[in-house]
Amino acid sequence: TLKNAIMRAGRGEKRQIRTIEAVKNLSLDIPHGTVVGVVGANGAGKSTLMRAIAGILPPTEGRIIVNGKVSTLLALGVGFNGTLSGRDNIILGGLAAGLERKELEERFDDIASFADLPNGFIDMPMRTYSAGMYGRLAFSVAVNMTPDILLIDEALSTGDAAFKEKSFEKMRELCLEARTIIIVSHALGTLKELCTKTLWMHQGKALAFGDSTEVTDKYLEFLN
Repeated sequence: TLKNAIMRAGRGEKRQIRTIEAVKNLSLDIPHGTVVGVVGANGAGKSTLMRAIAGILPPTEGRIIVNGKVSTLLALGVGFNGTLSGRDNIILGGLAAGLERKELEERFDDIASFADLPNGFIDMPMRTYSAGMYGRLAFSVAVNMTPDILLIDEALSTGDAAFKEKSFEKMRELCLEARTIIIVSHALGTLKELCTKTLWMHQGKALAFGDSTEVTDKYLEFLN
């Protein structure tokens, strides 16, 4: 802020800037219909990569080419307005995803049914929701928008055991529909079962990209 700048100048301090390259020298080609997992330790650049693909963060170098309609589940509830009801947020999320009003009306019941919120909560402000309810509605909105490309960042573990199982079955269904899906997860068993390929990232770089079982086994060996 201007106040901080003046205070630093008064103390004779220079502003220190540190640049961190979260993702660097990464070249990746994901054909349509591929399900790709992304693994790596915290700080490897996984979430930055997902946000760049989604168009939230522009790359400082190189190009990102995305062909198709993208639906994102990068952080549960991002984009939701806590003062609005769950019903209103479903409508906003659908409009933001490019759906027409008629399409939204046709899909609303499916979204609400999948989220399976306690009675009456769909019409209550989302600030009154528990973290689990928030996550269930966010996941339901993302997966029911029939995207060409679905980006999921650590969101398959939301909700209780029954909802986790339902989420997993929905993901398996989307995989069978030959959609392009990119999943960031520390659940290596899930990646082995759902993904055809897995990318292993470390300190912003790709260490391996290929068969999910082979890559996740290498990553597990590295961790141990």
